[in-house]
Amino acid sequence: MEFFLISMLNSISYGLLLFMLSSGLTIIFSMMGVLNFAHASFYMLGAYFAYQISGWIGFWPALAIAPLLVGAVGMAVERYGLRTVHKFGHVAELLFTFGLAYLIDEAVHLIWGRSSVPYAVPPSLDGAAFTLFSTEYPIYRVFMMAVSISMLIGIYLTLTRSRIGLVIQAALTHPQTVETLGHNVPRVFMLVFGGGSALAGLAGVIGGNAFITEPGMAAAVGPIVFVVVVVGGMGSLVGAFLASLLIGVIQTFSVALDYSFVNLFAKLGITIGPNTPLAALWDLTISQTAPVLPYLLMVLMLIFRPKGILGTREG
Repeated sequence: MEFFLISMLNSISYGLLLFMLSSGLTIIFSMMGVLNFAHASFYMLGAYFAYQISGWIGFWPALAIAPLLVGAVGMAVERYGLRTVHKFGHVAELLFTFGLAYLIDEAVHLIWGRSSVPYAVPPSLDGAAFTLFSTEYPIYRVFMMAVSISMLIGIYLTLTRSRIGLVIQAALTHPQTVETLGHNVPRVFMLVFGGGSALAGLAGVIGGNAFITEPGMAAAVGPIVFVVVVVGGMGSLVGAFLASLLIGVIQTFSVALDYSFVNLFAKLGITIGPNTPLAALWDLTISQTAPVLPYLLMVLMLIFRPKGILGTREG
């Protein structure tokens, strides 16, 4: 019971972090039709900006300032980059964001070096929130979940209850009408891209010290973010939320399960030996296959439900 409860809490905290990261990509795609390959690089920038600002004025100011800086970078990218290549179609946009990821990666190397940086959990959040059976659960994990849930509520209220949210949704389907009413549609899209980038930066602020802040962190989380978006459904924010939690559960539980088909066959009275066909495959444990399980889920989703859990667009 203790293993299950602690693993479930870890699954939820990791899944909510994945959602915070993937929500920005989902919003950008649903509003603008742009699949941003550099999105994980904005996550990395958020972590490095927070590390630098924390060293100057502390973690709590960095929690607010770093996402805003990443959002400003995102708006500049949209205004002076994506808007320029937009007229050449989606392939040009993909190539642009793909190259942007390399540029951000090299900029991080030049400024902060190729090794990890000591971006640590702040002392005020370093400790146990509560004790479950014999396990002390870290307060920073609870903080991560609280920030993620607050962000989810904030996104929902912004898109459904605020004036800017209504303008954004109207600009998506009827841009000419919105422009006729006096709204600057290109500026709206710039704000959308900046807001999505800021969400990735916020994920970097709270995820960088929970895990590790180093130049390879974008490449480590980038693929799994696209898995979340595809499984949840292209452009579906609720789908991305469900997919994030599902993948969080799969990855957290699978790394702790040291079972294989050999164990299953043994319980059925079947012995798997070295001469058994595909013996090495049957001997693989769940923990060994944990890194590829989300991608296997994505493949199955593309085969049986290409639109994803709640998607409205084909992937």
